[in-house]
Amino acid sequence: MHPMDITLQQSFPTVMVLRFGDLAPLETTGERLLIAANGVFLEVSRPWLRLVRRVAQFDVKTAVPYGVAAETTDLRCGKLPAYLIGQFAEMARAAMPNETGGWIVWNPATTAFRLVPITILSHGHGHLQYDRPALADGEVLVVDCHSHGNFPAYFSSTDNEDDQHDVKFSFVMGNCFAATPSLCLRLCAKGIFEAIDRVPGDWYAAARAQEVV
Repeated sequence: MHPMDITLQQSFPTVMVLRFGDLAPLETTGERLLIAANGVFLEVSRPWLRLVRRVAQFDVKTAVPYGVAAETTDLRCGKLPAYLIGQFAEMARAAMPNETGGWIVWNPATTAFRLVPITILSHGHGHLQYDRPALADGEVLVVDCHSHGNFPAYFSSTDNEDDQHDVKFSFVMGNCFAATPSLCLRLCAKGIFEAIDRVPGDWYAAARAQEVV
C-alpha cells in the first residue's frame, strides 16, 4: 500500500459496526466512517462534541453482516452561557453598519467559556474577512459568530464555503439595531449543515439586554 494511503486511512479510518457487541465511541479528536447494516455514518469527535450522522444509504437490499448504527449528539461542553451572546450583540452593534465576528471557545480543563474577538482584515456593510484568533492552550472553538449589520440573519453561499470543513456551531446576528435582532444558528460538521429551528430563548433575551435606543 502507498505510504500516503496508509496515512490517510490512519487519520480517517473506516470501521465496521459490531453486530453482536458494542462499538466503543470515538473518544479522541478525529473522524471515522462507520459501515452499518442501515448505511454509512460519519462519526466526529472533538473535546466539546461527539456526533454521529448518516451520510449514505444502500441502493440495494444487500445483506450487510454488520450491526445497526444510530445518529447521536453528545454536547460534551454542556449548555452555552447566554451572556456571551449578549457580549457579541454589543460587539455587533458597536461595529454597525459594518459586519464583525467573534469566537465562543471552551476550555475542557477548566470548563470555562469565553468570547474571543477575531482579527478583522476587511469589513463593510456586506462582507467580513478575518484571521482566526489565537487561543489559549487547550481552548477549542464551539461557536463561530458573525453579524450582518442592518441585514437579516441568514447563511450565505460564502458562509457555506467557510463552514464546509469545520466542526462548530455557526451563529449569525442580523438587524442589529432592531429591538429584537434576527438570529440564526446551525451545526456544522465536515460538510453537514443542520439548521437549529429554534434559537434558545435566552439568547434572544441576552441580545436584547444591551438594546440601543
